[in-house]
Amino acid sequence: MTKRLFDKRWKKFAVLALSGVLTGMTLVFQQIGLIEWLTLIPLGLFLLSEADKQEYRARGIYAYGFFYFLCFYVTSFHWFVNLYPLEFIDGMTAWAAVAVVMAGVFGLSALQAFFGGFAFVTVRLLFKTKLLSEKRILRPFAVAGVYTVYEWTQTLGWWGVPWARLPIGQARYEVGLQTASILGSYFVTFMLLCFNMCIAYVLLEKSKIKLMSTIAASVLLVQYGLGTALWLVPVDGEQTVKVAAVQGNISSNEKWDSESKERTLEVYEKYTLQAAENGAQIVVWPETALPYPVEENGRYGKYCSRIARKADVTLLFGGFTEHENGGELNSIICVLPDGSFHENVYSKQRLVPFGEFVPMKGLFKALIPPLAELVMSGDDVVAGEGAQVMDLPEASVGSLICFDSLYEDLARDSTLDGAQIICLSTNDSWFTDSAALYIHNAQAQLRAIENGRYIVRAANTGISTVISSKGEVLEQLDPLVEGIVEYDVSVNTHKTPYTVIGNLFVFVLGVAIICIFGYDISVKLINRRQKSIDKRICL
Repeated sequence: MTKRLFDKRWKKFAVLALSGVLTGMTLVFQQIGLIEWLTLIPLGLFLLSEADKQEYRARGIYAYGFFYFLCFYVTSFHWFVNLYPLEFIDGMTAWAAVAVVMAGVFGLSALQAFFGGFAFVTVRLLFKTKLLSEKRILRPFAVAGVYTVYEWTQTLGWWGVPWARLPIGQARYEVGLQTASILGSYFVTFMLLCFNMCIAYVLLEKSKIKLMSTIAASVLLVQYGLGTALWLVPVDGEQTVKVAAVQGNISSNEKWDSESKERTLEVYEKYTLQAAENGAQIVVWPETALPYPVEENGRYGKYCSRIARKADVTLLFGGFTEHENGGELNSIICVLPDGSFHENVYSKQRLVPFGEFVPMKGLFKALIPPLAELVMSGDDVVAGEGAQVMDLPEASVGSLICFDSLYEDLARDSTLDGAQIICLSTNDSWFTDSAALYIHNAQAQLRAIENGRYIVRAANTGISTVISSKGEVLEQLDPLVEGIVEYDVSVNTHKTPYTVIGNLFVFVLGVAIICIFGYDISVKLINRRQKSIDKRICL
């Protein structure tokens, strides 16, 4: 069967393209997410049958890995075309906008695929170890472990963008995501890979059909059986607080326009007062709803203070604050019902590359000048530090800003610091009404499940949502309209197992991979030593 599948080089690329594109589509069209339990089978057929063949060098298997991930990421990042013509950046010409969009779709995809290719090389090296050469039945789980660890490594630097995670494809099927509250969303990735790899193994090794089919069925049973049990267990507290998110529908194209300034102030005041009339106690505005430096005694500080007093609500709004060493922070500022400012200010910790700062600016200025100028506020933004939980009379509130929601450690840190509710302010206006909105919102669903916290998400032009502690989207305001979403949010104090242990599961996988290599190296050293001893005895 292997020969029929991969006797021609083009068949290898076709199979990898099929798997990469279909898997990417489950993230883009989450309503078809159930097929993600099958879309990785072609990938498994290739890796399980080809990865350890002598005809390949490491660079050859790397090339196949690069190609697979390029197909996957281009499908997942296609929404960059919605940024065109980048009118919110001063001086951006039509051709420069095309270059930037193409750099987003293909350049960012290639950057992610560059690292993804090493996952294929790692799989090849694992397959060549003594353990996996003799125990081939362990190979599907080795592939799952390597892919899962690779997905986690995307959180480690600016070059890794953990946007296209496999669990995103399951966002419409929250029951199957509940295990993330125990071992994190990476466990969902691992289970998806395990199932697909086991089916691929069955197709290649008919003699193991009973065993591998049983394991595959067990994976589904754990994921959905345990998920159902967790879904049915009540975890929310009895205390609730009504929280509202305001969606002003003022895009990045408009918000930095001086002519839109008065409209911005009018819109946010109008909907904050409306939310208060509906009983809201906490009102959340989007990221940089006020795209200006905000000081307590300045114009915008007094404006927000007046609204909070008038509405008698706690107001969390996005604006810029000054860093003590210079530069501006992208912040969430809290104003209490009496008009005073809360002492804690949350500032965005994970900044968007080529949106809020330009890494290796000199290099990009020389190679792709438009990218070097791609900072919305003009100058690089300074990264914030710490969770900065706001202890309010109604509840302790943690904040996240936009890109922060892609990084599970930030929501976890906030929960560990005492956050009972998480308020997420985001821009998202440059996505217009594309699939990117729903992919980004799905990241917040994962953070809610992982930590057992309700998340209230306010976006400039949508989508704004209220997400339950089990990842269910309870309320949603569609894109490109103005209005509010509001809900009686549960004030939760419990800690999920994941909140307590963090990414221990990924750590265990990483240690297991290292141990397999370590065992192989030790066996080779022992054998070499024994041969040396035998040679001396013979002499």
